[in-house]
Amino acid sequence: MTRAKTRIVAAAGALVLGACAAKETVPAQTAAAPAPAAAPAPAPTPVLSGTIAENTLTVSATVKAIDQKTRMVTLKGPSGKTQTIHVDEAVKNLPQVKKGDQVVVTYYESLAYDVVREAGVKRGVTVAEQVGTAQPGERPAGVGARAVQITAKIKAIDKKNGTVTLKGPRGNMETVKVKNPSNLEKIKVGDHVQLTYTEALAISVEEAPKKASSK
Repeated sequence: MTRAKTRIVAAAGALVLGACAAKETVPAQTAAAPAPAAAPAPAPTPVLSGTIAENTLTVSATVKAIDQKTRMVTLKGPSGKTQTIHVDEAVKNLPQVKKGDQVVVTYYESLAYDVVREAGVKRGVTVAEQVGTAQPGERPAGVGARAVQITAKIKAIDKKNGTVTLKGPRGNMETVKVKNPSNLEKIKVGDHVQLTYTEALAISVEEAPKKASSK
């Protein structure tokens, strides 16, 4: 596989096949029913938004080997190179996968930003993950997504040099060059910049091609 395609196959193991949803157990209430929960606060309205980078890649691979006991699957890409990945229990239909099956993996990534200035916004890092699988009996498939958001505070703006100095979640200071200097007119010191890196990956097994009947 090419380096990009190898990264996609590796991501399949890390994101979709290796993802696991967290569960939280809430104890039963024996007292009177609690009051309805307050509605969540609305998300801050950005004063400036944009996408820094966006990319989508799709690769097809062939299942060269599979160990149902250890859930290890070896895939062979178009270039002939192989990659072995571990399939998590989240993929329910692994027993349906067999040697020779064609697997299609689509990988999407983007980096976006929002500048917000509402009160209460704080520096920090948040991670959100989601995973889905095919229903039992269906062709094996999985889809996963992961979003990491980093919120930093604008500490200084240099319009002459077209730069912004940000204070990160750990207190580190970073000065970055702004691609479009005119955007500096829309922001001010004290605003928060929310950088969101999103990865989404879908993996499915293709139907085997039907053989032409011979007469």
